[in-house]
Amino acid sequence: MIIIKHEIATIVGFLALLFFLTFGDVLAPETLGPNISILPFTGLFVVMLWCAFSVVRHAESLATILGEPYGTLILTLSVIGIEVAVIAAVMISGSDKPTLARDMMFSVLMIVLNGLVGLCLIVGGLRHRNQVYNLQGANAYLAVLLPLAILGLVLPSFTLSAPGGELSQLQMIFLIVLTAILYIIFLAVQTITHSDSFQQPDVAGQRGTEDDETSQHHQFVIKTVPYHAIGLIAALLPIVLLSKQLAIYVNYGITISGAPLALGGLLVAALILTPEALSAVQAARDNQLQRAVNISLGSSLSTIGLTIPAVLIISWITGEKIVLGLEATEIILLTLTLIVSLVTFVSQRTNFLQGAVHLALFAIYIVMIFDNIV
Repeated sequence: MIIIKHEIATIVGFLALLFFLTFGDVLAPETLGPNISILPFTGLFVVMLWCAFSVVRHAESLATILGEPYGTLILTLSVIGIEVAVIAAVMISGSDKPTLARDMMFSVLMIVLNGLVGLCLIVGGLRHRNQVYNLQGANAYLAVLLPLAILGLVLPSFTLSAPGGELSQLQMIFLIVLTAILYIIFLAVQTITHSDSFQQPDVAGQRGTEDDETSQHHQFVIKTVPYHAIGLIAALLPIVLLSKQLAIYVNYGITISGAPLALGGLLVAALILTPEALSAVQAARDNQLQRAVNISLGSSLSTIGLTIPAVLIISWITGEKIVLGLEATEIILLTLTLIVSLVTFVSQRTNFLQGAVHLALFAIYIVMIFDNIV
């Protein structure tokens, strides 16, 4: 009975999946119309978000048991798994939206590198003034993130062997192999050879106590590794299986409203990242900035390192057209974001001024989306 209480989100997720499998034709947005279809879309969104919180709960419980950087890595890979599932569902649904995967990845980068990093630095800075983290760990993330982001999202806009924003077959194969190799090498550095670079440093007695390090988990009942591993997979399944249904509503809403695809990418990215973002902000509030850095920069790197190869492979198998190259204004914003991130993480100490700059860039990104609507 206690297990049922703790896993109610997962149970509701599977019930929602059964409901949509049974009444999917009746609930199709084309059947319901634009006004009524908002109701099942909202219900689906809430259920998937609830399940995502359950995923984070189990991932954070594993983080408590296994410690850093393994715990955060599990959390990051779980969230990126959801992202890949949603993007794959959009592509497999057969909708002619070749830039939606690109827009979703760009949204993740903007939300994480600007919105989440900025919020963490402001929340932590206002409460603790200056915060410390492991500079080597942050530099390792950025050293891999910068070239992969430029090669994956910027270079395709300038190559001549395929139409604008697309990749030739040779470029596609090379990018898949290169991205996979660099990400695997990074994982080896993070978990085997230099795992201490991704742990909270002890600087002038500012390292949190054991109680501080687990305070963000106080609302969780920590059990065994097998229990939380099974619970995490079980909570992921309804999200993955409901992704195609969500993609149908998102595609319909974008088509019927004439809204830019970037808005759909922002909406789905917000669904995916909300639970993880709350975990990062809580870590910064508890003066565990390294965990917040691991979550934010880890999500950004995983988005590039895992999502780009996944969507390229799916595009290759299904024959669906995929456009990765960003538009000129997006390239400028991405480049500026990467430069500011380098400046932010050039020193071992941070404060809320740097957070304000990141939030300003995030505000610019939001304005750009809605400026295209109006």
